Amino acid sequence: MTNQEKITIYPVTRIEGHAKITIHLDEKKKISKVLFHVDQFRGFEKFIEGRYFEEAPIITAKICGICPVSHILGAVKAGDMIMNVQIPYTAKLLRMLAHLGQIIQSHCLHFFYLASPDLLLGWNADPAIRNVAGLVEKYPDFAMKGIKLRKFGQTIIEYVGGARINPKNFIPGGIAAPLDPKHRDIIIFQIDEMISYCLEGLEFIKHYIEKNKLFVERYANFKTNFLGLVNDGNWEVYDGKIKVIDQNGNLLYHFDSVDYNSYIAEYIEDWSYLKFPFLKKLGYPEGVYRVGPLARLNVSDRLPTPLAEREFMIFKQIGNPIHESFYYHYARMIEVLHSLERVREILLDPEILSKDVFVKGRVENEQGIGIIEAPRGTLIHHYWVDEKGKITKCNMIVASGNNNWAMSKAAELIAREFLDPEDIKEEQLNLIEGGIRCYDPCLSCSTHAIGQMPIRIEVYDHKSQLLNVFQRE
Repeated sequence: MTNQEKITIYPVTRIEGHAKITIHLDEKKKISKVLFHVDQFRGFEKFIEGRYFEEAPIITAKICGICPVSHILGAVKAGDMIMNVQIPYTAKLLRMLAHLGQIIQSHCLHFFYLASPDLLLGWNADPAIRNVAGLVEKYPDFAMKGIKLRKFGQTIIEYVGGARINPKNFIPGGIAAPLDPKHRDIIIFQIDEMISYCLEGLEFIKHYIEKNKLFVERYANFKTNFLGLVNDGNWEVYDGKIKVIDQNGNLLYHFDSVDYNSYIAEYIEDWSYLKFPFLKKLGYPEGVYRVGPLARLNVSDRLPTPLAEREFMIFKQIGNPIHESFYYHYARMIEVLHSLERVREILLDPEILSKDVFVKGRVENEQGIGIIEAPRGTLIHHYWVDEKGKITKCNMIVASGNNNWAMSKAAELIAREFLDPEDIKEEQLNLIEGGIRCYDPCLSCSTHAIGQMPIRIEVYDHKSQLLNVFQRE
């Protein structure tokens, strides 16, 4: 390109999947624009065509090894709708239990493994140690508690779903097997210990924010709409209606999740494989919104468990809604706390060990829509089927896709605030990547990973001549 210079960060590190950021400079070497490119290709919507809807949970689980349960539950909920069945109460409890396990393990993976190295070791620490291995070496107790929390979430998934990765017990019509009483007791026995670890993580992030308040306020602070599931105003991740608020916290929409297509559309930019969802009535980009932990707390009125509700009320006093991207980390740990408390409530339900966990059905509807809140935000699975149940069309809007515009905006604002284009330093680049990591993107969900790429930053002059190369293996 002419009359500009370009800096490329490729790929962004410590996220799930691959992406790059390009920073474009004008003739005066000032930043003119910043783009977050998702350069992976997604094929799942197409190659699932021709498969029977009962196969969708197994196939879509392979989209991602971090959050397979999210895709499985989206697919089985769509299957329930295709068969027009109401699953047994215990089956719903077990699905919810596994989903909470998914949230616990995914959030703790991000907070302790991917985000905390920057916060504990420093944004300018050597990349060779600014990772979970470096964290284990310098802060072994903190790191091990994060590892145990993630293991606990994975154990819940294993006990309910039959495996930690790509569990197979979740099927349209319910779940394939009841919960073993021994497994229930093992999980309950560990909950108090896990809550204590979570509370330590919460205190750490609250202290960091308080100590670095000016930094947090400068770090990717921008206003958007927010979207997430609620159930009578309560925080919800499995059922409920979609609630949308504007940048001032005012209610925009509150609609049944199966009506999503009347409210949400997707915009295409020629520089990214990942689409940009937006609210139809507001248009693009005015109608962009954010999802995920921060959005869920912003749209919720209550987190109805004692410890989480207390933290939630403290959180709400900061702002309503809160816009700073950094608060995604804080919101994530509040959700872990609430999920741990909900796990206990579900396991103490007298019906949790019931063997009534499945109901038979057949194809009755030509469409099935399954919407849940994945760890990273609202996830939509929509299948069209023929009279035999064969999928003829599929649409998926994944959480990281919903946050696509926001991630690009975060990268732009951080670059403008912290980057010196004439004197690029490792810390500055890591700050930009950290803005993306606030959203914990799962790009293999939104696309499909291909190959391995080292990070590479290229600087071009206004005549498109290569001036400098920065490379991280």
